[in-house]
Amino acid sequence: MHPFRKAVESRDLDAMTALLADDVIFISPVAFKPYAGKAITSAILATVMEVFQDFHYVREIGDETSNDHALVFEAKVAGKAITGCDFIRTNSDGLINDFMVMVRPLRAAQALSEQMSARFDDIVRRASGR
Repeated sequence: MHPFRKAVESRDLDAMTALLADDVIFISPVAFKPYAGKAITSAILATVMEVFQDFHYVREIGDETSNDHALVFEAKVAGKAITGCDFIRTNSDGLINDFMVMVRPLRAAQALSEQMSARFDDIVRRASGR
């Protein structure tokens, strides 16, 4: 089991954050531009933990020797079932430096976008430490 999966399943934000490289790039399923940096990525993850209900991984693709992993998940957002995948790439230190999330179906992705957009100011505050 990938350490990030273990951290997410235990809802341990500190452990999730510790697995992120300082220069991690987060590619959101609902935002056009990527987010750069550990602080904003951690703040996004903290908020997603609040938005997703009944989150659980259903499949993990990749082996221990690979730097690329796919973690398939299911959850609910505003009562809508959502399926997605966390695509993560680790650097030579084993830290996540590329993190892309994809989700489906469209209605659930739209619900996720609405929920995250409503919390975006709080995400920025978390990222800046205020």
